[in-house]
Amino acid sequence: MIQREDILSMEYLKKTEYTGCHQGMRYRLEKQEKEDGEKELLVTVWPEPFNFITTPEEKKTRRTFAFDEDGVVDAVAWMNDMLFTQKERWDGADRHWSDYGKGGTEESST
Repeated sequence: MIQREDILSMEYLKKTEYTGCHQGMRYRLEKQEKEDGEKELLVTVWPEPFNFITTPEEKKTRRTFAFDEDGVVDAVAWMNDMLFTQKERWDGADRHWSDYGKGGTEESST
């Protein structure tokens, strides 16, 4: 299970993205600015084995949260939910090199 302590501070997230992985699921948290100038936390998850840049977009799932401490806590809860509700997606993901380019989902919520 991912813990809030696993994610670096808000001060870090204000400057750059944070990436990590847990049990076959990779994740990335980053600051994103909306059209109205408001900041939000964009979280992306995808299965191993590839990094963010080389993973096809259709393999990534995204969701947005408030860009504050509560948003980080909510993001951690969402990532843990993804870990458990899509367990088959992460299990052995690093062994499924040939599956890349097939399927994926994207969702957004604030």
